[in-house]
Amino acid sequence: MPTDDPTPDETGGGCGRRAPWELGDIAATVPPDDAPLPALIVTATRLMGAYFGATVRTAGLRVSAAGMGVLRLLVEHDGLKASEVAARGGSSPGTLTAVVNSLVRDGYVERRRDAADRRVVRLHVTEEGLRAAKAYAESAGPKWKHAFDFLDEADEPVVRKFFLQMIQQFGKLAGEERGK
Repeated sequence: MPTDDPTPDETGGGCGRRAPWELGDIAATVPPDDAPLPALIVTATRLMGAYFGATVRTAGLRVSAAGMGVLRLLVEHDGLKASEVAARGGSSPGTLTAVVNSLVRDGYVERRRDAADRRVVRLHVTEEGLRAAKAYAESAGPKWKHAFDFLDEADEPVVRKFFLQMIQQFGKLAGEERGK
């Protein structure tokens, strides 16, 4: 069944028909040897995103998965500008604004003017935001550990190396696409 959602074919270039497993059909079998690597990664990433959203919901928090991503980033790097959060999260400034507006409305984040340059607005996690991030970590930590318990311990260094290289490569490519 064709879809309007473009997925790279085996060459990574054109778009073609998507297999049932790519479309989220949990009864479909993923072909182990001939599934295109880009399709496997896109599908795995989409499913991990859905699982992330489910872990946020089951933690009982009034925040979206995107909001939790922003909170977790601000817990580590409080006081970033919205443009910095968008760049680090790989999202557009417009999308980030909607997420931050919700976080501000719900008391998880506040906007403050930069003391050195009043034109600059920085995002700061509140005490409520810190509590939400901590509650998420406590609730979801064991679930994420369980999510990867299928991985053989001996394979972990190879998988880790692959993902580190993939992060570096796609970070570079995204920067090139943005003209940086």
